[in-house]
Amino acid sequence: MSHVLVTGGAGFIGRHVTAALLAAGHDVRILDSGHPAAHKRPLPPDIHGVPVTHADLRDADTVGAALDGIDAVVHQAAMVGMGVDLADLPAYVGANDLGTAVLLAAMASAGVRRLVLASSMVVYGEGAYECPVHGPVRPAPRDVADLRRGEFDPRCPRCAAPLDPMLVDEDAPLEPRSVYAATKVAQEHLSAAWAAGTGGTVAALRYHNVYGPGMPRDTPYSGVAAIFRSALAAGRPPRLYEDGAQRRDFVHVSDVAQANVAALESTAAGAAAGGLRAYNVASGRPATVGELATALTAALAGPAPIVTGEFRAGDVRHVVASPARAAAELGFTATIPPAEGFAAFADAPLRG
Repeated sequence: MSHVLVTGGAGFIGRHVTAALLAAGHDVRILDSGHPAAHKRPLPPDIHGVPVTHADLRDADTVGAALDGIDAVVHQAAMVGMGVDLADLPAYVGANDLGTAVLLAAMASAGVRRLVLASSMVVYGEGAYECPVHGPVRPAPRDVADLRRGEFDPRCPRCAAPLDPMLVDEDAPLEPRSVYAATKVAQEHLSAAWAAGTGGTVAALRYHNVYGPGMPRDTPYSGVAAIFRSALAAGRPPRLYEDGAQRRDFVHVSDVAQANVAALESTAAGAAAGGLRAYNVASGRPATVGELATALTAALAGPAPIVTGEFRAGDVRHVVASPARAAAELGFTATIPPAEGFAAFADAPLRG
């Protein structure tokens, strides 16, 4: 049994991680800021019977006290999603990067040497692609003029041929294309520097598109699954950006929780002292955003999705993960197929 501090333990993923750690026999402590981007209501006094310390990660004294007697930290706390606009930039950097820096400094002082970090697939930017002529290539960011014409798929930077999306693995270059993505890359780099300086180990779990019960209701920071659910609950059709053919890997939150337990308990994760090791956390069964909307619509007998052709700067076209490293090194394989998970999510409770 380990004594584990879960930051963000009152949030969507954090609640499931806390439950999974308790079920695995670990002692858990929760620290959560109750940030309004994730919580529309006051924090409860406890989660699954674990008292919640209501504090910002940037409060060094409270974080230091929360680490007393702790063996490992599972760091879920972060502002997530695309946000509203660039006015959100200071809030993202403050919550995600400065908050992580304060946590790492406190861990160094407290002698805590094990970290499981909630990272994200957004660190990759676009996923992996292959040109039929030139092989594996990295496409440039999509041109707004092309997007306005409805040309959504990246093309080969050498010959302009259409590209085939491939599986992206953890050794792919990091190319963040949004403020949130940049903060997640910074969290990984800060954690790697902490590990090198302390001899600690970091398992950076790069979550793909997480969905499941307890997602926050429709906000600018919600995941697409919750946004579609909220629209259908209001009798509105899901609205698909671009043409709805964007490929993603949708992974159920209960699988994500088990990945955290596996990373905490594994002797392979960040095996070398002073090291960070990244892992895709994904279902291994890609689906399009349109398929998600169609599945939810069918389960709820709602209005058919609408393809809008609209787009957002910073969005990427296809990100499909290879889950092989997590399977080989952590013994983690997602168990819930997307079709089954989507159907169950259609009437799962959301969090206000």
